[in-house]
Amino acid sequence: MKTIIACIGSGNMGSALMKGIARDSTGVDIGFADVDAEKAKAAAAELGARVYSSNVEAAENADYVFLAVKPQGLGEVLGEIGRVILGRPTAPVLVSMAAGWGIDKLQKTISGSVRVPVARIMPNTPSLVSKGVIALAASPEVWSEKTAELKAMLGGAGMVDVVAERLLDAVTGLSGSGPAFAYLFIEALADGGVLAGLPRDKAILYAANTVLGSAAMVLETGRHPGELKDMVCSSGGTTIAGVSALEAGSFRSATIKAVEASWRRSLELSKPKDAD
Repeated sequence: MKTIIACIGSGNMGSALMKGIARDSTGVDIGFADVDAEKAKAAAAELGARVYSSNVEAAENADYVFLAVKPQGLGEVLGEIGRVILGRPTAPVLVSMAAGWGIDKLQKTISGSVRVPVARIMPNTPSLVSKGVIALAASPEVWSEKTAELKAMLGGAGMVDVVAERLLDAVTGLSGSGPAFAYLFIEALADGGVLAGLPRDKAILYAANTVLGSAAMVLETGRHPGELKDMVCSSGGTTIAGVSALEAGSFRSATIKAVEASWRRSLELSKPKDAD
């Protein structure tokens, strides 16, 4: 029996996650619903998926309903599909990736009294190339078997880690916003290479692959990043001179503050508007 997955919204992230599921999972039936019908058709055509005529149709039979819509539009979508979900003998698992929408808020928007199964995910943009980091938090109504199935399906888009919901704001600050910080670093490395005389295309190629290889060293060796850094820094050498320049520019402090700023902004977005 196939697992039916409906994705409401066919933007980059929703499409990327569905692409990963379609590639790495067997026995799945994927469909898209979108206010932009042509956009849904294009996403579906790429995967050989179906197109739903409405959000209500998408929610009628799906085992998992992915909510890949912008936070400001999520309330309207939940209002559309709420009655269908509550009327089903077994409610589907709602999977939301909207910032500022906690599990409790999602459940109360559907129904003030009935707790439907809800999972929140925080994917980052490398999910578009199947190298994402995806944090997953599930409500108690999501059975452990369903959580395991969802984790396995999402694995086609990258690494999936189950966390407590209270950690999702910190995840947003680190892995959610982190790609932008990494791109800035890659761009700056490349600029340094250009300053030293490398052609721009080679500088970007070397910078990106240097960051990629360094990340692989951390993951594959299991060594602390500081230890790996020390391996490169020979006494009186070129690398320690560069590290000294970074420290003079407060590189580590600035990076920590960037993650903290993103984390605090995520907390603000999650805070009820009428809260003090």
